[in-house]
Amino acid sequence: MRDGLPPGPRMPHAAQTVLMWRFAHHWLRRCRRRYGDTFTVYAAPSGTIVYLTNPADIKTVFAGDPAVYHAGEANSVLRGVLGDSSVLLLDEDRHRDRRRLMLPPFHRDAVRRQADLMAEIAAEDVARWPVGRAFPVAPRMAAITLEVILRTVIGTREPERLAALRRALPPVVNMGLLDVTSMIYPELLRHRPWHGVRRRREEADRLLRAEITARRADPELAERPDVLSMLVRAADEDGRGMTDDELRDQLVTLLAAGHETTATGLSWTLERLVRHPEILRRAVEAADSGDDDYLDAIVKESLRIRPVVYDVARKLTAPAEVAGYRLPAGTLVMPGIGLVHESADRYPTPERFDPDRMLRTTPPPTVWLPFGGGGRRCLGATFALIEMRVVLREILRRVHLEPTTAPAERQRVKAITLVPHHGARIRVRTRTREWLALS
Repeated sequence: MRDGLPPGPRMPHAAQTVLMWRFAHHWLRRCRRRYGDTFTVYAAPSGTIVYLTNPADIKTVFAGDPAVYHAGEANSVLRGVLGDSSVLLLDEDRHRDRRRLMLPPFHRDAVRRQADLMAEIAAEDVARWPVGRAFPVAPRMAAITLEVILRTVIGTREPERLAALRRALPPVVNMGLLDVTSMIYPELLRHRPWHGVRRRREEADRLLRAEITARRADPELAERPDVLSMLVRAADEDGRGMTDDELRDQLVTLLAAGHETTATGLSWTLERLVRHPEILRRAVEAADSGDDDYLDAIVKESLRIRPVVYDVARKLTAPAEVAGYRLPAGTLVMPGIGLVHESADRYPTPERFDPDRMLRTTPPPTVWLPFGGGGRRCLGATFALIEMRVVLREILRRVHLEPTTAPAERQRVKAITLVPHHGARIRVRTRTREWLALS
């Protein structure tokens, strides 16, 4: 066991910070090639980061003592948007108790009850897609996943309130430079360049709090299936439920974690399909025949080869033994999702888009980890996977995706996600009986 940090680049911290914020996936691949499975980098404001790409070491972190491996503290840069009581920012007993309260709406059976509404939302949007000309599908995926959140998570029904939320919520999570800097340094919101950011967040908060107030007063609360209603009804062993502030923070968290991320995953799935005609043909057959296994395999393989989030973090509150090193307290350890997913040791020919490798199998949780792992695995993972399958199925049933020989779209960093560089441009045709006969 060696004391100190694993090897890593010696360039100035400022240069490493720029590389991490602008070109992280390229930079980290280069570091892994040079330094091996475990290496150290630096990025402000987080500080020293130790990347882990060996599944055995990642298991150590995921199974580690939650009092030592703090995920909430590692996510603290998100506090300015998510709020103090967000489940993503809590640790130890507070996190365990809050997660327990929030689990029931995300059990598989509860999510399946929302599948028909998800399909209806997707079908309504696809009916408005342009036919016969290329367009970026990412904005359409974002519109679908936002509508799913509004109607299944927040549970809004009134047209005027839906319209107001459609306008107010996306700017809160579609973050530009001003949004990101004020998230990290909330005191910036007092200054003029950030006044617009502050107004947008205040308007979103006002609308979300109005939904919470309306839900508490709803005489049909006990029968409503939406996530917000279930959270309002939830109570701990002492009968304590969540306050309005706590509910607000969880709604923003679910919006941030389940809107753009799921939309990006779907965008990458379509981007991959149109570049693989044989897989696309099989996908259409699966959608038509109700073969959910193959559609699930496509979704899982897409999340492997194009992970939306490239890593997850834990902050050490005490010295810990990881990957043969005794790391000091305060170190940020990061299981490298993207680096594991593209490892030839874990996935033969990892650059090949091959849904068959995911068919009727469950990869180990430290080898396929797009939702993180351990006790901090994404609360909405089941929701996202079912939503992606349902939306993909509706698209394939309603339009014909035209294959393309265009080069694969590059991964571009957007805040903390990796999105298609050109918005996942596709071209569709209306499905006709003639086309179905030929396909």
